[in-house]
Amino acid sequence: MAEPQTSPKGASLNKVVQACKDGWHILLHKGPSQLQFWFIALAIGIAAGFAALLFRKGIEALQALLYGTEDVRTLSTVVADLAWYWIVLIPICGGLVTGIILHRFTRDGRVRSVADVIEGSALHNGRVEKRAGLASAAASLITLSSGGSTGREGPVVHLAAVISSWVCGLIKADGITGRDLLGCAVAAAVSASFNAPIAGALFALEVVLRHFAVHAFAPIVIASAAGTVINRLEFGDVTEFTLPTDNILSFYVELPAFLMLGLLCGLVAVVLMRTIFWADDFATDIQSRTGLPRWLRPAVAGLFLGLIALVYPHIIGVGYETTSAALTGELLFREAVVFAIIKVVAVAITMAGRMGGGVFSPSLMLGALTGLAFGWIATGIFPDVSGSETLYALAGMGAVAAAVLGAPISTTLIVFELTGDWQTGLAVMVAVSLSTALASRLVDRSFFLTQLERRDVHLAAGPQAYLLSMFRVANVMRMPDHANAADQAQIWEAIEDNVFIAPDATLEDAMPVFEKTNRAFIPVVRLGAEGQPPEILGALFQVDALLQYNRALAATAAEEHS
Repeated sequence: MAEPQTSPKGASLNKVVQACKDGWHILLHKGPSQLQFWFIALAIGIAAGFAALLFRKGIEALQALLYGTEDVRTLSTVVADLAWYWIVLIPICGGLVTGIILHRFTRDGRVRSVADVIEGSALHNGRVEKRAGLASAAASLITLSSGGSTGREGPVVHLAAVISSWVCGLIKADGITGRDLLGCAVAAAVSASFNAPIAGALFALEVVLRHFAVHAFAPIVIASAAGTVINRLEFGDVTEFTLPTDNILSFYVELPAFLMLGLLCGLVAVVLMRTIFWADDFATDIQSRTGLPRWLRPAVAGLFLGLIALVYPHIIGVGYETTSAALTGELLFREAVVFAIIKVVAVAITMAGRMGGGVFSPSLMLGALTGLAFGWIATGIFPDVSGSETLYALAGMGAVAAAVLGAPISTTLIVFELTGDWQTGLAVMVAVSLSTALASRLVDRSFFLTQLERRDVHLAAGPQAYLLSMFRVANVMRMPDHANAADQAQIWEAIEDNVFIAPDATLEDAMPVFEKTNRAFIPVVRLGAEGQPPEILGALFQVDALLQYNRALAATAAEEHS
Protein backbone atom coordinates (compact mmCIF):
# COMPACT_ATOMS: atom_id res chain seq x y z
CA MET A 1 0.00 0.00 0.00
CA ALA A 2 1.42 3.41 -0.97
CA GLU A 3 2.37 5.77 1.86
CA PRO A 4 0.31 9.01 2.04
CA GLN A 5 1.97 12.02 0.46
CA THR A 6 2.90 14.94 2.72
CA SER A 7 2.00 18.41 1.47
CA PRO A 8 4.84 20.94 0.96
CA LYS A 9 3.56 22.99 3.91
CA GLY A 10 3.42 19.91 6.10
CA ALA A 11 6.93 18.91 5.09
CA SER A 12 8.22 22.39 5.94
CA LEU A 13 6.49 22.28 9.31
CA ASN A 14 8.03 18.89 10.05
CA LYS A 15 11.47 20.25 9.22
CA VAL A 16 10.96 23.18 11.57
CA VAL A 17 9.80 20.88 14.36
CA GLN A 18 12.73 18.53 13.78
CA ALA A 19 15.17 21.47 13.75
CA CYS A 20 13.78 22.68 17.10
CA LYS A 21 14.15 19.18 18.54
CA ASP A 22 17.71 18.90 17.25
CA GLY A 23 18.56 22.34 18.62
CA TRP A 24 17.15 21.47 22.04
CA HIS A 25 19.10 18.18 22.02
CA ILE A 26 22.33 20.01 21.21
CA LEU A 27 21.59 22.61 23.87
CA LEU A 28 21.08 19.93 26.51
CA HIS A 29 23.97 17.64 25.61
CA LYS A 30 26.60 19.85 24.00
CA GLY A 31 25.91 23.22 25.60
CA PRO A 32 24.70 26.43 23.95
CA SER A 33 26.34 27.98 20.93
CA GLN A 34 27.57 31.55 21.12
CA LEU A 35 24.34 32.96 19.66
CA GLN A 36 22.17 30.74 21.85
CA PHE A 37 24.24 31.71 24.85
CA TRP A 38 23.59 35.41 24.26
CA PHE A 39 19.84 34.79 24.10
CA ILE A 40 20.04 32.78 27.31
CA ALA A 41 22.08 35.61 28.88
CA LEU A 42 19.39 38.09 27.86
CA ALA A 43 16.66 35.88 29.33
CA ILE A 44 18.58 35.49 32.59
CA GLY A 45 19.20 39.23 32.67
CA ILE A 46 15.49 39.92 32.34
CA ALA A 47 14.60 37.34 35.00
CA ALA A 48 17.25 38.62 37.43
CA GLY A 49 16.20 42.20 36.76
CA PHE A 50 12.60 41.44 37.62
CA ALA A 51 13.70 39.51 40.70
CA ALA A 52 15.67 42.55 41.91
CA LEU A 53 12.76 44.85 41.15
CA LEU A 54 10.24 42.64 42.95
CA PHE A 55 12.59 42.34 45.93
CA ARG A 56 12.84 46.12 46.17
CA LYS A 57 9.10 46.60 45.75
CA GLY A 58 8.48 43.90 48.33
CA ILE A 59 10.59 45.78 50.88
CA GLU A 60 8.70 48.99 50.18
CA ALA A 61 5.32 47.26 50.50
CA LEU A 62 6.21 45.56 53.77
CA GLN A 63 7.71 48.78 55.15
CA ALA A 64 4.51 50.59 54.27
CA LEU A 65 2.57 47.96 56.21
CA LEU A 66 4.86 47.94 59.27
CA TYR A 67 6.03 51.54 59.53
CA GLY A 68 3.45 53.44 57.52
CA THR A 69 5.78 54.77 54.81
CA GLU A 70 6.36 53.75 51.20
CA ASP A 71 9.38 56.00 50.69
CA VAL A 72 12.59 54.51 52.04
CA ARG A 73 14.17 57.95 51.96
CA THR A 74 11.96 59.13 54.82
CA LEU A 75 11.95 55.96 56.89
CA SER A 76 14.04 57.27 59.79
CA THR A 77 11.84 60.37 60.07
CA VAL A 78 8.70 58.25 60.21
CA VAL A 79 10.25 55.84 62.74
CA ALA A 80 11.11 58.74 65.07
CA ASP A 81 7.40 59.60 65.30
CA LEU A 82 6.22 56.09 66.18
CA ALA A 83 5.35 54.93 69.67
CA TRP A 84 8.36 53.46 71.46
CA TYR A 85 6.88 49.98 71.77
CA TRP A 86 6.38 49.71 68.00
CA ILE A 87 9.98 50.75 67.38
CA VAL A 88 11.16 47.89 69.63
CA LEU A 89 8.50 45.31 68.76
CA ILE A 90 8.75 45.41 64.95
CA PRO A 91 12.44 44.36 64.74
CA ILE A 92 11.84 41.62 67.32
CA CYS A 93 8.94 40.15 65.34
CA GLY A 94 10.88 40.50 62.09
CA GLY A 95 13.83 38.70 63.63
CA LEU A 96 11.60 35.93 64.93
CA VAL A 97 10.08 35.28 61.50
CA THR A 98 13.54 35.44 59.91
CA GLY A 99 14.91 32.93 62.40
CA ILE A 100 12.07 30.47 61.79
CA ILE A 101 12.54 30.67 58.02
CA LEU A 102 16.29 30.11 58.18
CA HIS A 103 15.96 27.33 60.77
CA ARG A 104 13.42 25.52 58.63
CA PHE A 105 14.98 25.90 55.19
CA THR A 106 18.76 26.06 55.73
CA ARG A 107 21.05 23.48 57.25
CA ASP A 108 23.00 25.97 59.38
CA GLY A 109 20.63 28.89 59.99
CA ARG A 110 22.89 31.19 57.98
CA VAL A 111 21.81 33.66 55.30
CA ARG A 112 23.38 33.14 51.88
CA SER A 113 24.86 36.22 50.23
CA VAL A 114 27.61 37.47 47.92
CA ALA A 115 30.35 35.35 49.53
CA ASP A 116 28.40 32.20 48.67
CA VAL A 117 28.02 33.38 45.08
CA ILE A 118 31.79 33.89 44.82
CA GLU A 119 32.32 30.41 46.25
CA GLY A 120 29.82 28.96 43.78
CA SER A 121 31.63 30.61 40.90
CA ALA A 122 35.06 29.36 41.94
CA LEU A 123 34.33 25.90 43.31
CA HIS A 124 30.91 24.73 42.13
CA ASN A 125 30.79 25.45 38.39
CA GLY A 126 28.72 28.60 38.85
CA ARG A 127 26.04 26.97 41.01
CA VAL A 128 24.66 28.03 44.39
CA GLU A 129 22.19 26.45 46.81
CA LYS A 130 18.68 27.03 45.50
CA ARG A 131 16.53 26.09 48.51
CA ALA A 132 18.72 27.95 51.00
CA GLY A 133 19.01 30.84 48.55
CA LEU A 134 15.27 31.34 48.28
CA ALA A 135 14.93 31.12 52.05
CA SER A 136 17.71 33.68 52.47
CA ALA A 137 15.97 36.08 50.07
CA ALA A 138 12.73 35.80 52.04
CA ALA A 139 14.53 36.25 55.35
CA SER A 140 16.48 39.26 54.10
CA LEU A 141 13.33 40.87 52.72
CA ILE A 142 11.69 40.62 56.13
CA THR A 143 14.85 41.87 57.86
CA LEU A 144 15.20 44.94 55.65
CA SER A 145 11.51 45.73 56.03
CA SER A 146 11.37 45.36 59.81
CA GLY A 147 14.38 47.23 61.11
CA GLY A 148 17.50 45.34 60.05
CA SER A 149 20.45 47.65 59.46
CA THR A 150 21.89 46.14 56.28
CA GLY A 151 21.54 46.48 52.51
CA ARG A 152 19.60 44.76 49.76
CA GLU A 153 22.43 44.04 47.29
CA GLY A 154 23.63 40.82 49.00
CA PRO A 155 20.31 38.96 48.92
CA VAL A 156 19.53 40.29 45.43
CA VAL A 157 22.85 39.02 44.07
CA HIS A 158 22.30 35.57 45.59
CA LEU A 159 18.70 35.47 44.38
CA ALA A 160 19.93 36.17 40.85
CA ALA A 161 22.51 33.40 41.27
CA VAL A 162 19.70 30.99 42.19
CA ILE A 163 18.01 31.83 38.87
CA SER A 164 21.19 31.21 36.89
CA SER A 165 21.82 27.95 38.80
CA TRP A 166 18.36 26.72 37.85
CA VAL A 167 19.02 27.51 34.19
CA CYS A 168 22.43 25.82 34.36
CA GLY A 169 20.81 22.69 35.68
CA LEU A 170 18.19 22.81 32.95
CA ILE A 171 20.70 23.04 30.09
CA LYS A 172 23.41 20.98 31.84
CA ALA A 173 25.91 23.79 31.52
CA ASP A 174 29.60 23.10 32.04
CA GLY A 175 31.77 25.08 34.42
CA ILE A 176 32.69 27.90 32.05
CA THR A 177 29.12 28.37 30.82
CA GLY A 178 27.79 28.16 34.38
CA ARG A 179 30.16 30.84 35.59
CA ASP A 180 29.36 33.10 32.66
CA LEU A 181 25.62 32.75 33.24
CA LEU A 182 26.18 33.44 36.93
CA GLY A 183 27.99 36.64 35.97
CA CYS A 184 25.08 37.62 33.73
CA ALA A 185 22.57 37.15 36.53
CA VAL A 186 24.65 39.10 39.04
CA ALA A 187 25.25 41.97 36.61
CA ALA A 188 21.54 42.27 35.85
CA ALA A 189 20.58 42.18 39.53
CA VAL A 190 23.06 44.91 40.50
CA SER A 191 22.06 47.03 37.52
CA ALA A 192 18.35 46.68 38.26
CA SER A 193 18.89 47.45 41.95
CA PHE A 194 20.91 50.64 41.50
CA ASN A 195 20.26 51.78 37.90
CA ALA A 196 23.97 51.27 37.27
CA PRO A 197 24.60 49.27 34.07
CA ILE A 198 28.35 49.90 33.81
CA ALA A 199 29.04 49.14 37.45
CA GLY A 200 26.74 46.10 37.36
CA ALA A 201 28.72 44.49 34.55
CA LEU A 202 32.07 45.29 36.13
CA PHE A 203 30.91 44.11 39.57
CA ALA A 204 30.11 40.69 38.13
CA LEU A 205 33.54 40.48 36.50
CA GLU A 206 35.60 42.02 39.30
CA VAL A 207 33.92 40.58 42.40
CA VAL A 208 32.13 37.38 41.39
CA LEU A 209 34.04 35.92 38.43
CA ARG A 210 37.25 37.68 39.50
CA HIS A 211 38.57 37.98 35.97
CA PHE A 212 37.90 40.07 32.87
CA ALA A 213 37.79 37.39 30.17
CA VAL A 214 36.71 38.76 26.81
CA HIS A 215 34.34 35.85 26.09
CA ALA A 216 32.27 36.72 29.19
CA PHE A 217 32.12 40.46 28.59
CA ALA A 218 29.49 40.66 25.82
CA PRO A 219 26.81 38.44 27.44
CA ILE A 220 27.32 40.07 30.83
CA VAL A 221 26.87 43.52 29.30
CA ILE A 222 23.71 42.32 27.52
CA ALA A 223 22.28 41.05 30.80
CA SER A 224 23.32 44.20 32.65
CA ALA A 225 21.58 46.37 30.06
CA ALA A 226 18.43 44.25 30.40
CA GLY A 227 18.42 44.75 34.17
CA THR A 228 18.86 48.50 33.77
CA VAL A 229 15.96 48.75 31.33
CA ILE A 230 13.70 46.99 33.83
CA ASN A 231 14.75 49.45 36.55
CA ARG A 232 14.16 52.47 34.33
CA LEU A 233 10.76 51.26 33.15
CA GLU A 234 9.67 51.36 36.79
CA PHE A 235 11.64 54.27 38.27
CA GLY A 236 12.78 56.28 35.24
CA ASP A 237 16.30 57.44 34.45
CA VAL A 238 17.00 58.96 37.85
CA THR A 239 19.91 58.63 40.25
CA GLU A 240 19.57 57.28 43.78
CA PHE A 241 21.10 60.40 45.35
CA THR A 242 20.94 64.08 44.43
CA LEU A 243 24.09 66.13 45.08
CA PRO A 244 24.62 69.87 45.48
CA THR A 245 25.79 71.67 42.36
CA ASP A 246 28.99 73.08 43.91
CA ASN A 247 30.72 69.70 44.17
CA ILE A 248 33.94 70.73 42.43
CA LEU A 249 37.59 70.28 43.27
CA SER A 250 38.87 73.79 43.94
CA PHE A 251 42.59 73.24 43.47
CA TYR A 252 44.91 70.36 42.74
CA VAL A 253 46.65 71.19 46.00
CA GLU A 254 43.58 69.72 47.67
CA LEU A 255 44.42 66.22 46.41
CA PRO A 256 46.68 65.37 49.41
CA ALA A 257 43.61 65.74 51.60
CA PHE A 258 41.86 63.05 49.56
CA LEU A 259 44.89 60.82 49.97
CA MET A 260 44.53 61.20 53.72
CA LEU A 261 40.78 60.60 53.44
CA GLY A 262 41.47 57.38 51.54
CA LEU A 263 43.72 56.08 54.31
CA LEU A 264 41.14 57.02 56.94
CA CYS A 265 38.36 55.30 54.98
CA GLY A 266 40.50 52.18 54.63
CA LEU A 267 40.83 52.03 58.42
CA VAL A 268 37.10 52.70 58.88
CA ALA A 269 36.29 49.86 56.47
CA VAL A 270 38.57 47.50 58.40
CA VAL A 271 36.90 48.53 61.67
CA LEU A 272 33.49 47.79 60.16
CA MET A 273 34.55 44.37 58.86
CA ARG A 274 36.37 43.29 62.00
CA THR A 275 33.53 44.50 64.20
CA ILE A 276 31.10 42.36 62.21
CA PHE A 277 33.33 39.30 62.52
CA TRP A 278 33.99 39.88 66.22
CA ALA A 279 30.27 40.34 66.89
CA ASP A 280 29.47 37.13 65.01
CA ASP A 281 32.03 35.16 67.03
CA PHE A 282 30.79 36.70 70.26
CA ALA A 283 27.15 35.94 69.47
CA THR A 284 28.01 32.37 68.49
CA ASP A 285 29.89 31.89 71.77
CA ILE A 286 26.99 33.29 73.79
CA GLN A 287 24.55 31.08 71.89
CA SER A 288 26.59 27.96 72.62
CA ARG A 289 27.01 28.88 76.28
CA THR A 290 23.33 29.64 76.89
CA GLY A 291 21.83 27.00 74.63
CA LEU A 292 19.79 29.64 72.83
CA PRO A 293 17.89 28.07 69.89
CA ARG A 294 19.28 29.31 66.62
CA TRP A 295 15.84 30.42 65.45
CA LEU A 296 15.73 32.90 68.38
CA ARG A 297 19.09 34.47 67.56
CA PRO A 298 17.70 36.99 65.01
CA ALA A 299 14.93 38.00 67.42
CA VAL A 300 17.48 38.82 70.14
CA ALA A 301 19.37 40.94 67.62
CA GLY A 302 16.09 42.63 66.70
CA LEU A 303 15.58 43.56 70.36
CA PHE A 304 18.95 45.33 70.50
CA LEU A 305 18.27 47.10 67.21
CA GLY A 306 14.91 48.30 68.45
CA LEU A 307 16.44 49.69 71.64
CA ILE A 308 19.11 51.55 69.63
CA ALA A 309 16.47 52.89 67.23
CA LEU A 310 14.66 54.54 70.12
CA VAL A 311 17.50 57.06 70.22
CA TYR A 312 18.99 56.73 66.73
CA PRO A 313 16.17 55.84 64.28
CA HIS A 314 18.52 56.37 61.32
CA ILE A 315 19.89 52.85 61.78
CA ILE A 316 16.61 51.33 60.62
CA GLY A 317 16.68 49.90 57.10
CA VAL A 318 19.05 50.62 54.24
CA GLY A 319 19.80 54.17 55.39
CA TYR A 320 19.24 56.19 52.22
CA GLU A 321 17.85 59.18 54.11
CA THR A 322 20.97 59.54 56.26
CA THR A 323 23.28 58.91 53.29
CA SER A 324 21.49 61.64 51.31
CA ALA A 325 21.76 64.01 54.26
CA ALA A 326 25.51 63.39 54.43
CA LEU A 327 26.00 63.90 50.69
CA THR A 328 24.14 67.21 50.81
CA GLY A 329 25.92 68.45 53.93
CA GLU A 330 22.83 68.56 56.14
CA LEU A 331 24.61 66.93 59.08
CA LEU A 332 27.06 68.62 61.43
CA PHE A 333 30.46 67.17 62.37
CA ARG A 334 29.28 65.70 65.67
CA GLU A 335 26.20 64.14 64.07
CA ALA A 336 28.27 62.55 61.31
CA VAL A 337 30.72 61.00 63.78
CA VAL A 338 28.06 59.71 66.18
CA PHE A 339 25.88 58.36 63.39
CA ALA A 340 28.87 56.56 61.87
CA ILE A 341 29.75 54.86 65.16
CA ILE A 342 26.15 53.82 65.82
CA LYS A 343 25.81 52.51 62.27
CA VAL A 344 28.83 50.23 62.70
CA VAL A 345 27.30 48.85 65.89
CA ALA A 346 23.88 48.35 64.26
CA VAL A 347 25.30 46.58 61.20
CA ALA A 348 27.39 44.30 63.44
CA ILE A 349 24.34 43.40 65.52
CA THR A 350 22.26 42.66 62.43
CA MET A 351 24.95 40.47 60.87
CA ALA A 352 25.83 38.73 64.14
CA GLY A 353 22.15 38.03 64.68
CA ARG A 354 22.06 36.18 61.33
CA MET A 355 19.22 38.44 60.20
CA GLY A 356 20.31 38.78 56.58
CA GLY A 357 21.07 41.59 54.16
CA GLY A 358 24.23 42.93 52.54
CA VAL A 359 27.07 45.27 53.46
CA PHE A 360 27.22 47.51 50.39
CA SER A 361 24.54 50.03 51.37
CA PRO A 362 25.79 50.27 54.99
CA SER A 363 29.32 50.87 53.68
CA LEU A 364 27.99 53.65 51.43
CA MET A 365 26.32 55.30 54.40
CA LEU A 366 29.34 54.86 56.66
CA GLY A 367 31.64 56.21 53.96
CA ALA A 368 29.48 59.28 53.35
CA LEU A 369 29.40 60.04 57.08
CA THR A 370 33.16 59.52 57.41
CA GLY A 371 33.86 61.71 54.39
CA LEU A 372 31.56 64.46 55.62
CA ALA A 373 33.20 64.53 59.05
CA PHE A 374 36.64 64.67 57.42
CA GLY A 375 35.39 67.37 55.06
CA TRP A 376 34.23 69.58 57.90
CA ILE A 377 37.74 69.44 59.36
CA ALA A 378 39.56 69.91 56.04
CA THR A 379 37.47 72.85 54.86
CA GLY A 380 37.66 74.40 58.30
CA ILE A 381 41.47 74.27 58.44
CA PHE A 382 42.11 75.29 54.80
CA PRO A 383 39.04 77.24 53.68
CA ASP A 384 40.88 79.10 50.92
CA VAL A 385 42.05 75.96 49.07
CA SER A 386 39.13 73.63 49.81
CA GLY A 387 36.03 72.72 47.87
CA SER A 388 32.75 71.69 49.41
CA GLU A 389 32.67 69.33 52.38
CA THR A 390 30.08 67.30 50.45
CA LEU A 391 32.79 66.41 47.92
CA TYR A 392 34.61 64.64 50.75
CA ALA A 393 31.36 62.83 51.60
CA LEU A 394 31.13 61.59 48.02
CA ALA A 395 34.76 60.45 47.96
CA GLY A 396 34.40 58.83 51.38
CA MET A 397 31.30 56.96 50.26
CA GLY A 398 33.21 55.36 47.41
CA ALA A 399 36.37 54.76 49.46
CA VAL A 400 34.74 52.80 52.31
CA ALA A 401 32.50 50.80 49.96
CA ALA A 402 35.42 49.90 47.68
CA ALA A 403 37.53 48.74 50.62
CA VAL A 404 34.71 46.59 52.03
CA LEU A 405 33.84 45.01 48.68
CA GLY A 406 37.44 44.78 47.50
CA ALA A 407 36.24 46.21 44.19
CA PRO A 408 37.79 49.61 43.44
CA ILE A 409 36.79 49.71 39.75
CA SER A 410 33.13 48.78 39.98
CA THR A 411 32.62 50.72 43.22
CA THR A 412 34.05 53.90 41.73
CA LEU A 413 31.69 53.56 38.80
CA ILE A 414 28.67 52.70 40.90
CA VAL A 415 29.23 55.83 43.00
CA PHE A 416 29.25 57.91 39.85
CA GLU A 417 26.10 56.20 38.55
CA LEU A 418 24.29 56.48 41.89
CA THR A 419 24.98 60.20 42.06
CA GLY A 420 25.28 61.25 38.43
CA ASP A 421 28.39 63.26 39.35
CA TRP A 422 31.21 62.52 36.89
CA GLN A 423 33.07 65.81 37.42
CA THR A 424 34.73 64.84 40.68
CA GLY A 425 36.21 61.57 39.48
CA LEU A 426 39.78 62.49 40.35
CA ALA A 427 39.01 62.98 44.03
CA VAL A 428 36.99 59.77 44.27
CA MET A 429 39.61 57.71 42.45
CA VAL A 430 42.41 58.94 44.68
CA ALA A 431 40.49 58.14 47.86
CA VAL A 432 39.31 54.75 46.57
CA SER A 433 42.79 53.63 45.53
CA LEU A 434 44.35 54.38 48.92
CA SER A 435 41.52 52.91 50.97
CA THR A 436 41.46 49.67 48.98
CA ALA A 437 45.24 49.28 49.07
CA LEU A 438 45.32 49.72 52.85
CA ALA A 439 42.28 47.62 53.76
CA SER A 440 43.27 44.70 51.52
CA ARG A 441 46.43 44.28 53.58
CA LEU A 442 44.63 44.26 56.90
CA VAL A 443 41.96 41.71 55.90
CA ASP A 444 41.84 38.94 53.28
CA ARG A 445 41.35 41.40 50.40
CA SER A 446 37.64 42.04 51.04
CA PHE A 447 34.72 41.40 53.37
CA PHE A 448 33.44 38.53 51.22
CA LEU A 449 36.79 36.77 50.82
CA THR A 450 37.46 37.15 54.53
CA GLN A 451 34.07 35.54 55.22
CA LEU A 452 35.14 32.60 53.09
CA GLU A 453 38.54 32.36 54.77
CA ARG A 454 36.76 32.11 58.11
CA ARG A 455 34.98 29.05 56.67
CA ASP A 456 38.31 27.58 55.49
CA VAL A 457 37.50 28.36 51.86
CA HIS A 458 40.73 29.84 50.54
CA LEU A 459 39.89 31.99 47.53
CA ALA A 460 41.71 35.19 48.45
CA ALA A 461 45.12 34.01 47.21
CA GLY A 462 43.81 32.98 43.80
CA PRO A 463 43.34 29.68 41.92
CA GLN A 464 46.73 28.33 42.96
CA ALA A 465 45.45 28.28 46.54
CA TYR A 466 41.99 26.77 46.10
CA LEU A 467 42.18 24.48 43.08
CA LEU A 468 43.67 21.62 45.11
CA SER A 469 40.58 21.58 47.33
CA MET A 470 38.38 20.82 44.32
CA PHE A 471 39.77 17.30 43.75
CA ARG A 472 38.99 14.31 45.95
CA VAL A 473 41.72 11.79 46.58
CA ALA A 474 39.39 8.96 45.51
CA ASN A 475 39.10 10.48 42.03
CA VAL A 476 42.86 10.80 41.48
CA MET A 477 44.28 7.70 43.19
CA ARG A 478 45.43 4.55 41.39
CA MET A 479 43.35 1.48 42.14
CA PRO A 480 45.06 -1.79 43.16
CA ASP A 481 44.38 -3.21 39.68
CA HIS A 482 46.04 -0.27 37.91
CA ALA A 483 48.86 -1.21 35.55
CA ASN A 484 51.27 0.93 37.58
CA ALA A 485 49.75 0.43 41.01
CA ALA A 486 51.81 0.86 44.14
CA ASP A 487 53.68 -2.10 45.57
CA GLN A 488 51.68 -3.77 48.35
CA ALA A 489 54.72 -4.18 50.58
CA GLN A 490 55.53 -0.49 50.31
CA ILE A 491 51.88 0.39 51.02
CA TRP A 492 51.91 -1.57 54.29
CA GLU A 493 55.28 -0.08 55.20
CA ALA A 494 53.81 3.41 54.81
CA ILE A 495 50.72 2.48 56.83
CA GLU A 496 52.94 1.16 59.63
CA ASP A 497 54.70 4.54 59.58
CA ASN A 498 51.25 6.13 60.00
CA VAL A 499 51.38 7.66 56.51
CA PHE A 500 47.99 7.26 54.79
CA ILE A 501 44.99 9.33 53.75
CA ALA A 502 41.22 8.89 53.55
CA PRO A 503 39.47 8.66 50.16
CA ASP A 504 37.22 11.65 50.86
CA ALA A 505 40.19 13.93 51.59
CA THR A 506 41.28 16.47 48.98
CA LEU A 507 44.55 17.13 47.24
CA GLU A 508 44.84 20.17 49.51
CA ASP A 509 45.10 17.71 52.43
CA ALA A 510 47.49 15.40 50.56
CA MET A 511 50.13 17.83 49.31
CA PRO A 512 51.49 18.72 52.80
CA VAL A 513 51.88 14.97 53.46
CA PHE A 514 53.94 14.57 50.29
CA GLU A 515 56.08 17.55 51.28
CA LYS A 516 56.61 16.27 54.82
CA THR A 517 57.33 12.60 54.02
CA ASN A 518 58.99 12.97 50.60
CA ARG A 519 57.22 9.80 49.42
CA ALA A 520 56.25 8.98 45.86
CA PHE A 521 52.77 7.90 46.92
CA ILE A 522 50.41 7.87 49.89
CA PRO A 523 48.22 4.82 50.63
CA VAL A 524 44.49 5.54 50.46
CA VAL A 525 42.71 3.53 53.13
CA ARG A 526 39.39 3.26 54.87
CA LEU A 527 39.80 2.59 58.56
CA GLY A 528 37.78 -0.32 59.94
CA ALA A 529 36.37 -1.00 63.38
CA GLU A 530 38.68 -1.22 66.37
CA GLY A 531 40.97 -4.20 66.01
CA GLN A 532 40.27 -4.55 62.30
CA PRO A 533 42.97 -3.86 59.68
CA PRO A 534 42.45 -0.87 57.36
CA GLU A 535 40.95 -1.49 53.94
CA ILE A 536 43.40 -0.52 51.19
CA LEU A 537 41.58 1.28 48.39
CA GLY A 538 44.56 2.38 46.34
CA ALA A 539 47.43 4.86 46.36
CA LEU A 540 47.71 8.53 45.54
CA PHE A 541 50.88 9.24 43.59
CA GLN A 542 52.48 12.66 43.85
CA VAL A 543 53.01 12.80 40.10
CA ASP A 544 49.27 12.22 39.51
CA ALA A 545 48.33 14.91 42.01
CA LEU A 546 50.70 17.41 40.40
CA LEU A 547 49.45 16.51 36.93
CA GLN A 548 45.82 17.07 38.00
CA TYR A 549 46.77 20.39 39.60
CA ASN A 550 48.66 21.52 36.51
CA ARG A 551 45.72 20.70 34.26
CA ALA A 552 43.37 22.66 36.51
CA LEU A 553 45.70 25.67 36.50
CA ALA A 554 45.97 25.51 32.72
CA ALA A 555 42.18 25.30 32.32
CA THR A 556 41.69 28.25 34.67
CA ALA A 557 44.26 30.34 32.82
CA ALA A 558 42.68 29.43 29.48
CA GLU A 559 39.24 30.52 30.73
CA GLU A 560 40.48 33.78 32.22
CA HIS A 561 42.38 34.73 29.05
CA SER A 562 39.86 33.58 26.46
